[in-house]
Amino acid sequence: MRKTIQIGSHVVGEGEPCFIVAEAGVNHNGDIGQARKLVTLAARCGADAVKFQKRTVEDILIAEMLERPYQNANSMGGTYGEHRRKLELSDEAYDELAALAREQGIVLLASAWDPRSADFLDRLGVPAFKVASADLTNLPLLEHIARKHKPMIVSTGMSTIEEIAEAVETIRKFHDQLILLHCVSAYPCENDVVNLRVMETLRRTFDVLVGYSGHERGIAIPLAAATLGAAVVEKHFTLDRALPGPDHAASLEPPGLERVVHYIRVVESAMGDGEKRFLDAEKPVRERLAKSVVTRCDIPQGAVITEDMLAVKGPGTGLPPRCLRALSGRVARIGLKRDSIVPPEALEW
Repeated sequence: MRKTIQIGSHVVGEGEPCFIVAEAGVNHNGDIGQARKLVTLAARCGADAVKFQKRTVEDILIAEMLERPYQNANSMGGTYGEHRRKLELSDEAYDELAALAREQGIVLLASAWDPRSADFLDRLGVPAFKVASADLTNLPLLEHIARKHKPMIVSTGMSTIEEIAEAVETIRKFHDQLILLHCVSAYPCENDVVNLRVMETLRRTFDVLVGYSGHERGIAIPLAAATLGAAVVEKHFTLDRALPGPDHAASLEPPGLERVVHYIRVVESAMGDGEKRFLDAEKPVRERLAKSVVTRCDIPQGAVITEDMLAVKGPGTGLPPRCLRALSGRVARIGLKRDSIVPPEALEW
C-alpha cells in the first residue's frame, strides 16, 4: 500500500492529518455568488479542500431522461434535464472559483462525471480527481481519469465488494495513487446503516488508503471516521439547509462544518503516538495521590525490619509499595519515627 499521497501542498495518508473535504457539491444551486461564498466559508471553517461537481449533462443522460418531467420540492426545473443544467456552473465560473480558492489557501476539487468534465478539470489544474459513487462501476470513465496519473479519491456507495475490486483493478493499471471512501448513498443517511467498519474492510481487502464520505445528519460520524483512521473525510455543507435542491438536507451549515474540523483536529491531537509515558504534568498529581512505604510504628536504630512494621500511605514521594517486601529483614541503620516515609537508602541497609 502507498502510505501517503500528495494532494496539492497536503500529504495525505498514514501518520498524516486527516484531509477534510468540504463537499459543496451542487449546493450553490447554479449561482456563482453562492459558490464563491461556499469556497470562502469552507476555508474559514478550516477545511483542507472544497469540492464541487462537474457534469456535461448531455453526455451522461439519454434524451428521454433529460425530457422527463421533474417537479418536486427540490426541483430546479420542469424536466430532469432542466434541473441538472440549472445545477451546473460554467467553465468561466470554475476559473473564478479556482482563483478564489488559491487566494483563500484551500484546495479546489470537483467530481468528474464524464470524460469532457475530467478533461476540463485537468486543464483547470485540480491536484486530484474525485469520482462519485454513481461512477464506481463506470470503468471507461475510471480508466480515462486514471490515464492522467493524478491521485484519485473514489467513493464506494451503492456498490458491491466485487464492483469495487473491478474499479481498483482498472485504476491500478495506470497508478496506485488511490483513496477509497466508504459511503452510504442515502440522502440523508441514517446512523444505524453507516457501518464505519467497512473502512477497515476496504483497507484490508485492497491494501489501500481509506476514508469516509458522509451524508448523515450531525457531526458525530465524521469524528468517529477520523478516529478510526480515515485518511480523508468528506462532508456536505451548505449555506442554508432549508434551501431547495437535492443535497441541502443532508448537509451541514457552516457552524457545523467548523465544529467537524475543530473536533477532528482535537481528536488527532489526542491520539498521540501510542508510546506510554509518565508525563511531567502528572508528577505533582502522583506525588499527592500515589502511595509510598511508611512506618507503622517507631523503628529504633539496629532493629530488624518486619512487614508488620510497615504500611502503605500517601504521598507518593517515597519508595513505591512494591518495595515493601524487599525491606523485610533489613537492619535499620537509623531510627525512624512512626507514620513517616521510609527513605530510599533503606533498600541498601
